Amino acid sequence: MTKRTLLSLAAAIVLSLTASYAVAIDMLAPGTTAPDFTLPSQDNTPIHLDQYKGKWVVLYFYPKDMTKGCTIEAHNFQRDLEKFKAANAVVLGVSLDTTQSHETFCTKESLSFKLLADPEHKVVDMYGVPLKTFQTPNGPMTIAMRKTFLIDPSGKIVKTWPDVDQDLNNHSANVLAAIEAGGK
Repeated sequence: MTKRTLLSLAAAIVLSLTASYAVAIDMLAPGTTAPDFTLPSQDNTPIHLDQYKGKWVVLYFYPKDMTKGCTIEAHNFQRDLEKFKAANAVVLGVSLDTTQSHETFCTKESLSFKLLADPEHKVVDMYGVPLKTFQTPNGPMTIAMRKTFLIDPSGKIVKTWPDVDQDLNNHSANVLAAIEAGGK
């Protein structure tokens, strides 16, 4: 092994050993009224949750634009977007990334639904989504963990997916099935 390979391997081990979790309040449970919020989307348009009253809202939190798992998740929601629209539903993705990062991600991956920027993790905290902080060569990085909330047309959280990573490839289809089953 070269010295560079060994250093990269050592850095990866250190990153995995020094990862720490900063958990916000408990994740909101079904039956809770979804807290209203306003966040900017990839085109800097302010998006208010209450503008979607009367529609199903898929509010999904994800770690980082342009990473493998997040790209898979976004592509699957994009693939099923017409089905969500037919079910009177909108898809909103939220991460700690900036609007500029979201704009780049949407352009690169041909995403047409709204990605919302929450770099100060106000909405992440409001919904009780855990954060993970780890050390990178450029300093500490904090990400939101992958969680999804299904909000019914009256504004109530009816279903949550606290462990999306276990079935990431089928997540969009599972959310769509829950909407079609009336939130069950």
